[in-house]
Amino acid sequence: MTETPAPVLPRPMRVLLAPQTVVLLRLYPGERYEDVLARAMRMLATADGLVDTTGRPKRRQS
Repeated sequence: MTETPAPVLPRPMRVLLAPQTVVLLRLYPGERYEDVLARAMRMLATADGLVDTTGRPKRRQS
């Protein structure tokens, strides 16, 4: 009988934050920093036109 290998999970990313970013994160008490930063990245990518309204990356035109 063959055992199924355990799934490999991505390692948590560690990011050094500028002091100004830490101040902004404190404006969202009760929310995980990871969630606030992920939401900010999605909004930025959408505003820059890199993703569509569903959050999928747009194809880059050469």
